[in-house]
Amino acid sequence: MQPIIEARGLRKDFGALKAVDGISFSVMPGEVFGFLGPNGAGKTTTMRMIECVSPATAGMLTVFGIDVNRDAREIKRRLGVVPQETNLDPDFTCFENLVVYARYFGIPRAEARERAEELLSFVQLLEKRDVPIEKLSGGMKRRLILARALVNSPGLLVLDEPTIGLDPQARHLMWEKLKALQAAGNTIVLTTHYLEEAERLCNRLVIMDHGKILIEGTPAELVHQYAGEEVVEVDHTPEVVACLQEMGARYEVFGDMIEVFTDQPREVAKRLLSDCNPGRVFVRRGSLEDVFLSLTGRVLRL
Repeated sequence: MQPIIEARGLRKDFGALKAVDGISFSVMPGEVFGFLGPNGAGKTTTMRMIECVSPATAGMLTVFGIDVNRDAREIKRRLGVVPQETNLDPDFTCFENLVVYARYFGIPRAEARERAEELLSFVQLLEKRDVPIEKLSGGMKRRLILARALVNSPGLLVLDEPTIGLDPQARHLMWEKLKALQAAGNTIVLTTHYLEEAERLCNRLVIMDHGKILIEGTPAELVHQYAGEEVVEVDHTPEVVACLQEMGARYEVFGDMIEVFTDQPREVAKRLLSDCNPGRVFVRRGSLEDVFLSLTGRVLRL
């Protein structure tokens, strides 16, 4: 089976800055593939190269088996894109935004109107059909942008922070729509800062930093490998540190809290409680956030 996207040694330089530094990955048909990383990791730059709006400095990148340097127009014709920014046309209603956008792909007017009605129903905006863009909430605008990305029946959806700025209800509704698209066999590539979103949606993902791919795998594989099924959290005291060192446990200190990564969380917690005067101790499920912070650090990136 041929990958929908394949990259080998892909690089993008901005002067002396290596925004994307020789990465390789592939995305298979029907897969939801995620790019995670802190600000400046190279995620959006990678997406822009996939979208054929930013040429690669070096390396190989194909989309639908087509070299991005050979036929960008054909690739763009088959893409659906949800950008970070809300870039709907404020002069048009919801329905008009979809119909006008469909015309850019040469879709006949009658078919464009039919698709617009179907897509507004799909994203639960049919009752807002004739409402101006300025009257929509943030969540409604993001759903309309998703509908717009589907107008041309794309072979690949590229979503850059699809739920950015949404409240929990709107985010869950967006997840529901993306899961429905995934179940229908759509291939989706996305970036997100919401790690729960990546765990819920992605079949596979990569975590990037400083333009490089640090790890790749399924969310479950990465959590199991780098965090474990469960994590012990305990107050940070000299006694606790001494006990953990004596046990040979793998741990990280985060301010007044220590996180212990172990295959035997219950035993470690019992030992801490019986021998180490730990204060608070509790065991929780390991998460993709643990993996992300372990690999990229906890220092705020501006």
